[in-house]
Amino acid sequence: MLELINLGKKFGNFTAVNKINLKIDKGQLFGFLGPNGAGKTTTIKMIAGLLSPSNGNIFLDNTDVWNNPIESKMKIGYIPDQPFLYDKLSGREFLYFSGGLYNLSKDIIRNKINELIEQLKIGNWIDKRTEEYSQGMRQRIVIASAFLHAPEFLIVDEPMIGLDPQSAFDVKRLFREKIENGTTIFMSTHSLNVVEEICTHVGIINKGNIIFQDTIDALHDLKREHNHNLEELFIQLTSEE
Repeated sequence: MLELINLGKKFGNFTAVNKINLKIDKGQLFGFLGPNGAGKTTTIKMIAGLLSPSNGNIFLDNTDVWNNPIESKMKIGYIPDQPFLYDKLSGREFLYFSGGLYNLSKDIIRNKINELIEQLKIGNWIDKRTEEYSQGMRQRIVIASAFLHAPEFLIVDEPMIGLDPQSAFDVKRLFREKIENGTTIFMSTHSLNVVEEICTHVGIINKGNIIFQDTIDALHDLKREHNHNLEELFIQLTSEE
């Protein structure tokens, strides 16, 4: 589904991402871990087509994302770490605007909005201006907009920011349902418990380099081998030179 080949990004003399290689198959929920400044968001922005690589390639379904940006973006849903909404629009108006970018008909958008209102428990907030929203409600609307066009591949950067426990539970349940139906999810997060709960595969990046990539079961085996919990193992792995 997604393949990164020698993908790198430099900012002047600083190497943010150092020629990484990753392969993610269809239906995986891939948790992308790393300390602050490790290169997670830079990698995500390159995959999403928001930041050009300094070197390497990104293939989505064997299509080069940067050589075929429109075709690739039609398959991608993107949930950024900071939700951006147009404050003078209601949540419903914003979702209609988002759906229009993917050439969805009004009937399809209306049906998807009604479905997502229930799944994400947005309720009557859908018709209020987004300037009135809490951080968590803004996040729920952005998550809804990413699912409108039924993307084959979802890119998520810190999805649980600002969500209360019930909302976080609903989002995790939605992610599980999507991967069971064949959607592939690439999720960057600092929430180690979320990774353990819902991810099928895990990658860890540190100082721009991939230092671990395997199944969640392999990560559990490594925890037992070192007699650590995930937090202790993560700190050990990212502290080693």
